[in-house]
Amino acid sequence: MSIRADDLIDRRRLRRKLTFWRVVALAVIVLAIAFATQRLLGGSVDVSSDHIAQVKITGTILEDDALLERLDRIRKAPSVKGLIVTIDSPGGTTAGGEAIYEEIRRVAAEKPVVAQVGTLAASAGYMIASAADHIVARQSSIVGSIGVLFQFPDVTGLMDKLGIKLEEVKSSPMKAEPSPFNPTTEEERAMIRSMILDSYDWFVDLVAERRPLSREEVLKLADGAVYTGRQAATRKLVDELGGEREAKAWLVSKGVSDRLEIVEWKESQIGGGFFLPEMASRLFGSPLNAADILRELGADRMFLDGLLSVWQPENNN
Repeated sequence: MSIRADDLIDRRRLRRKLTFWRVVALAVIVLAIAFATQRLLGGSVDVSSDHIAQVKITGTILEDDALLERLDRIRKAPSVKGLIVTIDSPGGTTAGGEAIYEEIRRVAAEKPVVAQVGTLAASAGYMIASAADHIVARQSSIVGSIGVLFQFPDVTGLMDKLGIKLEEVKSSPMKAEPSPFNPTTEEERAMIRSMILDSYDWFVDLVAERRPLSREEVLKLADGAVYTGRQAATRKLVDELGGEREAKAWLVSKGVSDRLEIVEWKESQIGGGFFLPEMASRLFGSPLNAADILRELGADRMFLDGLLSVWQPENNN
């Protein structure tokens, strides 16, 4: 079958149009990826220029090696003239809070450090805030919950209902106790309480050292209670009411230039082959892995090991 000249011309025009729109679509996709990449990486920030560093500590506090390493780099960076630690956390493990506290104190030994409390800085979150030389909180922030706890389940009733019996052989009566598989004895409770009180005394001494309060004054506040930012200010648990503006103003009062920008130091999103999954996760708002899913649901607190310093409002009636 012969093809007319007009048909050939129409087909060529159609091909040109398709090619044009394919090029346009490809260009749009490339621009979208470039824009998303810039948004995900927080733009091109030059940390070699003088600036005020900001580190955000949110969620459940653990011994975060990446965060500790970031704080160490901030301490060593000559371009960082001051540090704002922004906190929004109910607490976490006592050891995790201690590790971050000590790293912040190392930074504070060389540069001015201010803590800015967002919604919440309780328990180990407040421990971290106290590492700063100045604490700023919102009037409605939640601050405090100074204390330590140790939790363990008792599933003996469930085991009885299911007809499950546990047998064990151990070297000594206190080994692996308390256990969820048998009722707790007075000796076991005394052992745990001794640990709790020792860590509690350490926490109280830490606050007394860092805040303009005597140990006796701290003990009156260290009953696990939480306070609003306004209440915390009157009790000298925080120094000033406000937000990032007031935090920067305090740094300026310590000799930091008012012209310097605040630059958030984030964990690098590039490296180890995780850039594309991380990009997809952030673009579509979905957690990256199982640990992130637990964190999103707040269930990571269910699996914390060891002594905890965490605010649990569901237990405070």
